Amino acid sequence: MKPALRLAGALLLSCFGLSAPVFATEYPLPADNSRLIGENTLTTVADDKRPLEYIAARYKTGMLGMLEANPGVDPWLPKAGTQLTVPLQMLLPDAPREGIVVNLAELRLYYYPKGENRVVVYPIGIGQLGAATPNMVTRISQKIPNPTWTPTANIRKRYAKEGITLPGVVPAGPDNPMGQFALRLARGTGQYLIHGTNADFGIGMRVSSGCIRLRPEDIEALFNSVPQGTRVQIINQPIKYAIEPDGKRYIEVHQPLSHTEQDDPQTMSITLSGPLKRFMQSPESDTALIKAAIARRAGMPVLVSSGEPVGDDTVLPAVLQEAQGGQATISQAMGASEQAP
Repeated sequence: MKPALRLAGALLLSCFGLSAPVFATEYPLPADNSRLIGENTLTTVADDKRPLEYIAARYKTGMLGMLEANPGVDPWLPKAGTQLTVPLQMLLPDAPREGIVVNLAELRLYYYPKGENRVVVYPIGIGQLGAATPNMVTRISQKIPNPTWTPTANIRKRYAKEGITLPGVVPAGPDNPMGQFALRLARGTGQYLIHGTNADFGIGMRVSSGCIRLRPEDIEALFNSVPQGTRVQIINQPIKYAIEPDGKRYIEVHQPLSHTEQDDPQTMSITLSGPLKRFMQSPESDTALIKAAIARRAGMPVLVSSGEPVGDDTVLPAVLQEAQGGQATISQAMGASEQAP
């Protein structure tokens, strides 16, 4: 299976805060009544013929996040000299700030170390179409260094369709797609794990057989930090929103997870909860900007307070035109034939 990733071609909203490069995944935890963390940054593509994944890994973000923020960029060979937005600002998910929280829609894992005033954020890969990672509240039941991999019957069937016969057990080592560390979840028979990878591609994408994967250095850091028994909550929130202590209102919209090959994540509808509708309909919210943000799906917080200046007047009309259904959509297919746990 090769799930397609479709992105809209549109102008960048001018509400993003930009700063000098930041290389950490760790953020100070904001107050309980605040959810905004981090700052976006800009980077310029070097003339080194490296893929977008190299830039994403350097800034410890995911492929989908980079593609959402920079529609039209070539994921395999971005053009030298192109200026890219790196999405390092985000809203914390609407979930308890405890243990591990995974938001599938944004392909990020949030770790809240107990008793510490910080949150550590990691980009992740999740289950592909037909092998989706489910929502759940569970815990870490086992920490496994140097894991072996026992492919399930369904995984073996998928590989067989590609002409690959898997062994009954893949031993630990450099050829093991689970990497060097794994955290088993207590859900079901323990078939879901948070683990590493032996590939240099696929973080921030839907490529796994249902497990959650991290880059090797990230899973090692998480493995060494998180205790067995830690609470794990997996959610699916394509839209996050917040009213900050200073009264400013933000919305962060990601492409929703597709359900079929025919779904276009850039245009498919997103279910709006009751509280979100009230947020949108408030006189303190700019409805046009919210609609534009939902249409754009940039994966970054957008300031949507009513009456708030939004920057360059040449940008806003184009964004508002998107909200009214006038945008031109650019579909960019990215094949991801890899199948792994």
